[in-house]
Amino acid sequence: MEVQLKSTITCPTCGHNKEEEMPTTACQFFYECENCTEILKPKAGDCCVFCSFGTIACPPIQENNSCC
Repeated sequence: MEVQLKSTITCPTCGHNKEEEMPTTACQFFYECENCTEILKPKAGDCCVFCSFGTIACPPIQENNSCC
């Protein structure tokens, strides 16, 4: 399976969503919602905001590797 690099993040506060490109060299721990300016952080047990709030998990998780 090919690694996908785009994921749609949905803000749990306001419901705004936006497609973003995921970094391949580092985890993204923070993400600011452009609608309500809420700063998203990974949920407990997740390595990054894409794993917590995205439609697709980050590249390392997609490849069954440990993340950051």
